[in-house]
Order: sequence, then C-alpha cells, then structure tokens
Amino acid sequence: MAIALAIAPIFVLIMMGYALRRGGIPSEEFWNLNDRLVYFVLMPALFFVRISTADLSEAGLGGFATALYAGFFAGVVFGVIAALILRRGGPVGTSIMQGAGRFNTFIALAVAEALYGAPGLQLAVLGAAVLVPVVNLTVVGLFTVMLRQPGGGAVWGAVKNLVTNPLILSILAALAFNLAGIGMVPVLHDTLSVLGQAALPIMLLCVGANLKLRGLSADAAPLVLAAFGKIVVFPAVIMLAAMAFGLSPLSAQVALIYGALPTGVAAYTLARQLGGDAPLMAAMITMQTLLSFATMPLWLSLGERVFGL
Repeated sequence: MAIALAIAPIFVLIMMGYALRRGGIPSEEFWNLNDRLVYFVLMPALFFVRISTADLSEAGLGGFATALYAGFFAGVVFGVIAALILRRGGPVGTSIMQGAGRFNTFIALAVAEALYGAPGLQLAVLGAAVLVPVVNLTVVGLFTVMLRQPGGGAVWGAVKNLVTNPLILSILAALAFNLAGIGMVPVLHDTLSVLGQAALPIMLLCVGANLKLRGLSADAAPLVLAAFGKIVVFPAVIMLAAMAFGLSPLSAQVALIYGALPTGVAAYTLARQLGGDAPLMAAMITMQTLLSFATMPLWLSLGERVFGL
C-alpha cells in the first residue's frame, strides 16, 4: 500500500495529461511542442547532469547493467517468439516485439525518485544510459529482419535519427565529461540542473497526453502477448538476474522498476517511421500504461520483500 500511495501522484499526472489534451487545454499544438521540449531539452539536461557527476566506479554497476540487459533481451525474444507462434509477421510482429521489450524511461525516472529520492533517480538515469543506445540499435536491427523490406531508405533514416538522438548524444557527452574527471562546472551544471528538475512533471503530462483509448479495440492476441512479455517476463527475469548477481537492494529495486514499466511512447514513433503497425502499437502503449497502475505496485512490493529494501 505504501508503494502504491507513493507512486499514485505519477499516474494522476499521466491521467491529467490525458484529460487536458482531450479537453483541448491549452491546445493540440501545445502538446506537440511540449513533446519536443522534453525530448530535445529537458531530458538531455537531466541525463547530462546526473551522468556527468555520477560515480561510475561504484561496485555492482556491471551487475546492474547486466540485469537490465537480461530483462530487455528476454522481453524482446519473447515478443519475437510470440509473433512467430501467432504467425503474425511483418508490421504486427514488430509491434509485438516492441511491446514486449521496450519501456517508458520517463515513468522509470519519476517512480525511482518518488520511492527512493535522489539515489534512486541517479541509478535510474544510469540505467537509462546503459539501456537507451542498446535498445534503439537492437529494435532497429530487428525491424530490418522482420519486415524484410527491399532497399534500406527507411532503416537508414532511422539509423541517422539514432546518431542525432538528443538523449544518446547527452549520454555520450556526459560520459566523456565524467571520464575526463571535469566534475561540476559552475553555471553550466546549475542551469542544466534547473532544466532537469522541470523534466519529470512535464514529461508525465506528455505521457498521458499521448495515450489513445480508442485503439483498445485492436486484435486482442497481440495486445495480451506483448503485455505478458513486458509486464511478466521482463520483470521476472530482472528479479532472477538481480538475485544471481547479488545486487544491492537499491540497485535491484531500480532495475525492477524498469522491468515493471509499460512500453514506451517512442515505440509508436518508430512503428510509423519504419512501417510497423502504428495503431496496434498505440493500443499496446495505452493498455500497458493502464495495466501498470495495478501491476507496478505489486512487482515493487514483491521486490522490497525479496531484496530486503
């Protein structure tokens, strides 16, 4: 109950974003611009500040990253196998794969901070740093295999977008800053820190604004299997990996947060860009976000008992 109450404001903000956009407040254009503000300014600022000043030599960071990778690849493999079993290749198959393996980083950061304060947020940002590049490269690679489209124009366009992805660029810049031992730079870090503080509430409103309840009438089998991969397989594998690698309680719990997340809104954009089933992807994002209201507190309560946090 304590976990549910702690993360309830996060989901209230998400639903508030949904209600505001559907009510036309303040305007459709506002929400489209807000998405860009979060993506190009606020999130990169948050990532840079947290990663550039983090202690990357901390013991257990390798195990933390390995547990996250184990969960992600388990979800993706489950999604690909599920698509094969359903005989839903092509666009539908790519949506099942993304729905089972991708996650909403924005919600991860907000939940980690709400439950575990600054240390939790720091670990969640580091988790995003190790996951975001690998996730994007893996998913784009699987699109090329599963769609088998002649020519590589769309895929090449996606690869170019990855190279110029502001989140990935901010992660790389922050790592370079950190490894060079530069430390905090007055004015620069102070300014970016203020921007980063604005990121979490605004991005949660944007998550809600992008939900599409009308899409829930889509074919049930892909929706259910993708949700099972993301909300059951992904967190279960992370929990097992965290115990196997002997992660600290906080590291294990933050890793589990990533496992318990719904799939991310970026999956919809990629489905549209590369020829996937975008309407089905939108339905998956909405369904899993609604389901996570109930499943995330259950997983995190179990994690606190298992890890002794």
